[in-house]
Amino acid sequence: MDNKRVTRRARIALALAGGTALTAVVAQIPANATAGQAAPHRAAAASAAQHASRSAGTADGTSYDDTYYKDAEGKTGQALKDALHQIISSTQTGKLTYDQVWDALKETDQDPDNSDNVILLYTGRSQSKNANGGNPDDWNREHVWAKSHGDFGTDTGPGTDIHHLRPEDVSVNSIRGNKDFDNGGTKVDEAPGNNTDDDSFEPRDAVKGDVARMILYMAVRYDGGDGFADLEPNDKVDNGTQPHIGRLSVLKKWSEQDPPDTFEKHRNQVIFDKYQHNRNPFIDHPEWVGEIW
Repeated sequence: MDNKRVTRRARIALALAGGTALTAVVAQIPANATAGQAAPHRAAAASAAQHASRSAGTADGTSYDDTYYKDAEGKTGQALKDALHQIISSTQTGKLTYDQVWDALKETDQDPDNSDNVILLYTGRSQSKNANGGNPDDWNREHVWAKSHGDFGTDTGPGTDIHHLRPEDVSVNSIRGNKDFDNGGTKVDEAPGNNTDDDSFEPRDAVKGDVARMILYMAVRYDGGDGFADLEPNDKVDNGTQPHIGRLSVLKKWSEQDPPDTFEKHRNQVIFDKYQHNRNPFIDHPEWVGEIW
């Protein structure tokens, strides 16, 4: 990346942080402009804001491109994947035990409207942080990358990586089980918007992208070099104990259809600041999904 592009990106991020980018564009709209005339300017403002937000990666406009991701800039394909693996593995200086995951999830998945509750991944239900355990209506620790896919268990490592561990209703978690992800199936009565069949699970629309980006994070983070299986998505279902989860083509579409929202970005930031000190790069840069796969 040349110096002009870096400077321009910094100006955009700073302008957005101060709320000036949209003002500057709107100020160019003549006072007597019609709604039809103003529309292109509003579209341009929205596009600029979206681009800057994508570059920044965080809800508050903080940029990590020139610091955390500097070694990934300008790379594509396997080179990008290798660079991201090095970044997110070397910076993961905080590693949790499985017991510590309970308290971590109470913070990472806290309901923004009720600090006593967490939001459950598949049901979307807001539930008391203290209603965790093994009873049917409790919430427990859902491994989005099913731990049997690669047989990594719950020892410190992929089995305790909170980038893919989420609170979920015990019975809904059981229904998902270790199924791969795909579209279709019959509705899950206890979790409206979710569907399942014999070999796959389809989450509700609001978290489809979240699921995809968690799966792809795991594929980059765990490549077989640290004593665990080399995790990699494929375009199949019913992968069993193989270190694969599918369908990749569906996960890629889900990531496009459901871009990172404020909740997902905030969660990424809490993990980075307080717990593992590494980031999910596909939340900060969802376009990197297509650059690698």
